[in-house]
Amino acid sequence: MNVQEKRLRYRQVLTGKECIHPASVYDPMSARMADSLGFPVGMLAGSVASAVVLGAPDLVVLTLTEFADLIHRITRASDLSLMVDADHGYGNALSVMRTVEELESAGVAALTIEDTLLPEPFRKQPGQEMLSLEEGIGKMRAALAAREDPSLTIIARTSALNLAGLEEAVKRVKAYSQLGVDGLFVTGVNNLQQLQAVHQAASLPLLLGTAPSALGDRRVLGANGVRVALRGHQPFWASVKAAYDALKHLAEGGAPEALQERVASPELTNLATRNQEYARRRKEFLG
Repeated sequence: MNVQEKRLRYRQVLTGKECIHPASVYDPMSARMADSLGFPVGMLAGSVASAVVLGAPDLVVLTLTEFADLIHRITRASDLSLMVDADHGYGNALSVMRTVEELESAGVAALTIEDTLLPEPFRKQPGQEMLSLEEGIGKMRAALAAREDPSLTIIARTSALNLAGLEEAVKRVKAYSQLGVDGLFVTGVNNLQQLQAVHQAASLPLLLGTAPSALGDRRVLGANGVRVALRGHQPFWASVKAAYDALKHLAEGGAPEALQERVASPELTNLATRNQEYARRRKEFLG
């Protein structure tokens, strides 16, 4: 599947009537495994990318080029339609344009740009957590202007519900929806009443961050305009624990053979590495 086909498939999700949960992925093998399990959409979070590339917490110390390089490794390896968390666009509105250019070239199907004030400023004062609405609008306009492939999905993300309340969130959702963005990512939704207020404020498809179990019914989410709902990033953190447990076992003198039931089977290894495809290529081109 080529890049545009992946982008068009993502747009079909947004224009549909149902809510999906994307697969949280973090490298080529996790993307291939998600693809094999039938996930049409993958999600790469900024927090996960920071952990994978730097072993660092989610403090926006990852650079744009490091992020784009990881994305390229994932998009070239599977047919997932990959959406990514592009944080604040790595700077001002001009940096947002560069971000869109780089991530579009890296093969993403969709990206989000948020209106949070990032990275954390020196001696941050109360109320400094968000950009002004005017600057947020400027960043979204810059993102749209930088897009070359019209099938690329650009999503405005706001943290206003958490940081400033429902009234401010509704104001921002309305403002961003008038700019021509393709969807709205709202974090901090905790109940159905908040979701309904946001849905009524704009007609664009909605995306949600990890929501409480009270909003776990995809039918309810779909009926209220939600097309993509995240469910955390457990696959990566599960892999961290698995690696630590294996290393701890060996460090304490345990036998490698004792880990046999806890490591990938040959079948799973072949799937994740596409061993059969490489075997075919070796036969065809190396004789």
